[in-house]
Amino acid sequence: VQLQASGGGLVQTGGSLRLSCAASGRRHAGGWFRQAPGKEREFVAAFRWNGYGDYYADDVKGRFTISRDNAKNTVYLQMNGLRPEDTAVYYCAAGSVVSDVANRYDYWGQGTQVTVSS
Repeated sequence: VQLQASGGGLVQTGGSLRLSCAASGRRHAGGWFRQAPGKEREFVAAFRWNGYGDYYADDVKGRFTISRDNAKNTVYLQMNGLRPEDTAVYYCAAGSVVSDVANRYDYWGQGTQVTVSS
């Protein structure tokens, strides 16, 4: 399985970005994680590629939304109401179990930088 994350950029507080994770190969579960400088990688959202069940970290719930384009094998993370504390490198991951724990995922994309200015 190969994952390609894209869509990051620089936005102002309150702005929006949509991240994409294009996947090749078979997978059941996926996740979005992020890592800010000097911090550990943290859970953002998890999903099933077949569309049944999305899960969000408490601090993004209501602001971030997962959607899918099955024809393109791509999952999107729509991020609204962005805050400076959302600044991080965002990674998509794939594996066999939906989890909020990074090491439960077997495959990782290369990461895309999201920077939110105040």
